[in-house]
Amino acid sequence: MRKFALYAVVAVGAFALISCSSKKEEYVERPVDQIYNKAVDDLQNGLNKTAAKGFDEVERQHPYSVWATKAQLMSAYAYYQANDYDQAVIALERFIQLHPGSRDIGYAYYLKALSYYEQITDVKRDQSITQKAMEALDEVIKRFPDSRYSRDARLKYDLTRDHLAGKEMDIGRYYEGKAMYLAAINRFKSVVENYQTTTHVPEALHRLVECYTALGVTEEARKAAAVLGYNFPGSEWYMDSYQLATGQDVREKTEQRGFFGRNFGWMAIF
Repeated sequence: MRKFALYAVVAVGAFALISCSSKKEEYVERPVDQIYNKAVDDLQNGLNKTAAKGFDEVERQHPYSVWATKAQLMSAYAYYQANDYDQAVIALERFIQLHPGSRDIGYAYYLKALSYYEQITDVKRDQSITQKAMEALDEVIKRFPDSRYSRDARLKYDLTRDHLAGKEMDIGRYYEGKAMYLAAINRFKSVVENYQTTTHVPEALHRLVECYTALGVTEEARKAAAVLGYNFPGSEWYMDSYQLATGQDVREKTEQRGFFGRNFGWMAIF
């Protein structure tokens, strides 16, 4: 019985090996245009991963053909379309390294930046990929300032910076909520100093007023409020800071005074 069981196991194992080997695709060399066109068809039909493998096969079977260089870039694009951004970045970095003089090099840098940009996550999570996206977008802007990719890269660069500033604000609010005012101040000051063109600066200045006031550092609170009032005189954040610093609700004065008189009146206080 033991011998019979052993023979049975061996037979099953041999059958499994035969089955696996029969399922393994046999390597067949094909004309380069046939492989490439098939990959393009797969890409157009939404079979992005299959298309990427097809473009990779072009380079594998015909590495010295004129099709191979284009296939490398198309493979990266197919991976990008498949949301396989890590593989797309790998393919693009290889293309950039091997073909720095290609007429498509600008697009390669741009697609690499997009591959990072598409992975940007909520500000509650780690933002290391956001930093990479910003650096890659900045590289596109600096290397190809007059290219058709530069304008979109600039827009996305600004959005990325705003996102990073949002992360700093999120951490700062957390520290402020825990009464860790010095740590919060460092985060809010980072926004004011390093992300001056973002939408988060008015709130960051107001939070500085809050933190300095909580610490009893009145002079610093007034300075932050003055900067806020000078640069964002009509913002809700300045109205809140004014009330915090003076104990008066500036909104009550809005109905009694004109816009310019109101603004200059506020700034005179600080």
